[in-house]
Amino acid sequence: MEKYFHVREKGSTVKIEIMAGLTTFMAMAYILMVNAGMFSELAPTMGVTEDRLYNAVYIATAISAVAGTLLIGLLANLPLAQASGMGLNAFFVYTVCFGFGLTYANALLLVLFDGVLFVVLTVTGLREKIFSAIPDCVRMAIPAGIGLFIAFLGLQNAGIVAKSTSTGVTLASFNLLNGNATWASVMPMLVTIFALIAIAALSARKVKGAVFWGMLGGTAAYYILGFTVKDFYTGFGDKFNFSPFGAFKDFGELSFGKVFTQGFDFSAYLDAEGHSAGSLIILLVTTALAFCLVDMFDTLGTLFGACSRGNMLTEKGEVPNFQKAMLSDAIATVCGSVCGTSTVTTFVEASSGIAEGGRTGLSAVVTAGMFFITMFLSPIASLIPGCATAAVLIFVGVLMMGAVLKIDWNNTAVALPAFLTISFMPFAYNISYGIAFGLISYIFLCLFTGKAKEIKAGTWVIGVLFAVMFFVTH
Repeated sequence: MEKYFHVREKGSTVKIEIMAGLTTFMAMAYILMVNAGMFSELAPTMGVTEDRLYNAVYIATAISAVAGTLLIGLLANLPLAQASGMGLNAFFVYTVCFGFGLTYANALLLVLFDGVLFVVLTVTGLREKIFSAIPDCVRMAIPAGIGLFIAFLGLQNAGIVAKSTSTGVTLASFNLLNGNATWASVMPMLVTIFALIAIAALSARKVKGAVFWGMLGGTAAYYILGFTVKDFYTGFGDKFNFSPFGAFKDFGELSFGKVFTQGFDFSAYLDAEGHSAGSLIILLVTTALAFCLVDMFDTLGTLFGACSRGNMLTEKGEVPNFQKAMLSDAIATVCGSVCGTSTVTTFVEASSGIAEGGRTGLSAVVTAGMFFITMFLSPIASLIPGCATAAVLIFVGVLMMGAVLKIDWNNTAVALPAFLTISFMPFAYNISYGIAFGLISYIFLCLFTGKAKEIKAGTWVIGVLFAVMFFVTH
């Protein structure tokens, strides 16, 4: 291990690396339940039950996390971890599938294109050049916009934000006194609020795995309070398959390889009114581009952020083994699409393991081993209620809002594209629309303020593609 990982050379020990790997796993284990729960909402469109799709995506998420984390540990020798990215999974489910009308398998095909393209771009060194084509004001705003979008999803999943015929959305009723609400409807919302506060409090006290423990606390509160709800436990065990191998069966039937067997069938989209082959091509190009952009920003930002926190950057301020780390991310995304989950990316929660002292890929190998073990715990994971995972979504949104601090809000030429990027994601219920309006507004502002020469060729191409998408697909 010393020859391969250079543990002592990096100022660490095997014990520290193991503890760092366990810490990273505890900090990001929530993705298994949250990702599976989000994807399970697609079950009606596939003609299957939610619990079966939950099981399938749970296994897909675990396998891709094992693959990605092992790669970044063994190939790049970095104490980081990878799994299906938050924000990218929301884009997959709510924008690509529910918004654009593509099927689960169609969306997996776009993720596969994303991964293959990134492998090519990483090997050729073009990935950073594409990244530089996005103006800073849009780039810095994307995480905050995704954070608001994810938090909005969490509030909706918890039932705290409800539909309204007059205003679109409104606060759900907590009024138990005059019959506007029932305890059965209010109790899960209170659990979400409790779990959210618990996660924030644990995080503020620097508790390792705060998100994971807060989610488990919300789960315990939900089932304890369930005794106060009439018929809560009636037929409780009927929908659960407590055999760990049942999930692997669902994985094989519903997720694994669907990108190849069903991903190229776009008949469902083309049969819808107003859709054509031309609109499909534009949609595929722009959606694949949005996947690439979000994945690129997420990975690059996390790599630099996590390594800088651990003083691991090189003398030139670069991430060590940067190309190998990016290649690991790209290969893991390809693996994820084949298994049946959204884009795999490096998790910022790995910073917790770095804070614990992790400095080598050995800690990543430990994290990967923990993800492997949890593949056989899917029956337990399926007991996590939506109100508990909703709290996680809201808290992740809180963490992602920190990006707005880097934006110069006093400069309107910067503030407007940033604001449109952030606001259109939750308001239009679409991540790619936020990126599109941010880029297009940036181009026009540069034209009208005499800064046309600052617009890069790549920015023009991306902006035009998004503009065409609006005119063709809407």
